Amino acid sequence: MSHSPSHDSTATFYVTRRMALAAVVGTLFGGITRASAGEVTDAAGQAVSAKAPRRIVTIGSAATEIVVALGAGDRVVGIDTTSKGIPGTENLPDIGYMRALAAEGILAQTPDLIIATMDSGPREVIEALRQSGIPLAQLPIAPTIESIREKIALIGTLLDLPDAADTLSKDIGNKAQELAARIAQVKHRPKALFILGMANGRITVGGHGTAADAVLALAGAENIARDVEGYKPFSPEMVVAEPPEAIILMSAGGHGADTSRIKSNDVLSATPAVKADAVFAVDGSALLSFGPRTLDAAAELAQRLHGSI
Repeated sequence: MSHSPSHDSTATFYVTRRMALAAVVGTLFGGITRASAGEVTDAAGQAVSAKAPRRIVTIGSAATEIVVALGAGDRVVGIDTTSKGIPGTENLPDIGYMRALAAEGILAQTPDLIIATMDSGPREVIEALRQSGIPLAQLPIAPTIESIREKIALIGTLLDLPDAADTLSKDIGNKAQELAARIAQVKHRPKALFILGMANGRITVGGHGTAADAVLALAGAENIARDVEGYKPFSPEMVVAEPPEAIILMSAGGHGADTSRIKSNDVLSATPAVKADAVFAVDGSALLSFGPRTLDAAAELAQRLHGSI
């Protein structure tokens, strides 16, 4: 039985540095080819075949979210650390942090399918897992709406759940449209800084090309770290040069820079964000994963940034 990606007219949206979203007609599933139920070409260009998998290890919170959202959470036998806290996974074994995996811990769960995002690693562990003979499918990681739908399409095919995948994908498209319409009404896009963490007085922020940059755009904010590439330290001079009107922190995910540390920092405490009490803690796993929860988390952040819109 053959299943093709949905070509509904739901608009998808490309995230830019300074703009929230630009609508594009059509659904993009670049890089993923469906052959038949259980067979895909994954984001790494590898052919993956999984026949009725019943024991799935998910690596990366987006992977776990999607499997659960498709109604297959009872098939998951192991998750990575970033997936902790996703409803329905409370009692599952933790196979370690997604970027510091060990093949032994994963194989100990006797999976018949491993689903991992492309940023999982290290590379030699991913290669060892492929050589084990257990089907391993890697998911795209671009911080875009279409990437979420690509992940859904791939997992839906692997698990032979095309109808559930199409429903979830359409829901993502509808939420993207609704959020874009709300942000289009915003007259002022606050200058914002997404702080991933603070250590030894150094601030690490989300710059251009990161999921943090993308979610700020989704929520209708302008990233003052737009000239920084990736997640990098941000100097006090940069903060003074363009002080943020809003600061977003991680409330979960192992990084964490709590509000009190922001308010006690000599440079950050003088910013309009702190003076206006516009320092927001967010669930980093939900917001940055670019999985099914991302749009809900972005909409919540938009509400906190703009009030009623």
